[in-house]
Amino acid sequence: MKNNKGNFMKIVLMTLVLLVVISCSRESDIASENLSRSADEFGINRRIVFYNGVTGEYILTIEGLCSLGNYDTAHQLSVTCKDGHNSYKKHFLGLSDNVTYFAEQINSAKINGYHYKVIFKPASIIPDVDIR
Repeated sequence: MKNNKGNFMKIVLMTLVLLVVISCSRESDIASENLSRSADEFGINRRIVFYNGVTGEYILTIEGLCSLGNYDTAHQLSVTCKDGHNSYKKHFLGLSDNVTYFAEQINSAKINGYHYKVIFKPASIIPDVDIR
């Protein structure tokens, strides 16, 4: 009976070690996620350039504290930029076979590869209540 209990504990311990090893992320993955999150929270200056791949000409350049599209449809990109305290602008751009874009991070950012943060937005926690 003791031998079965010992084997069971070994299996449980090996399973826990395996789960820890599998769940470890690389530092570059964590840093990349943190950079994306900071940019989506308007904390990183970006330059987004749209250009025509056939002619090689720039069509549009957007610079500032900008977040690239979330939940965009195919062949469309939305860019939301913060242009003041609680002031934002959103642009919708169509992409085609010959029109594409690239986004450049203008300034370096101090991002910790070993740290993550959870941000609760008050508007998403507190329900919108109408009082009549």
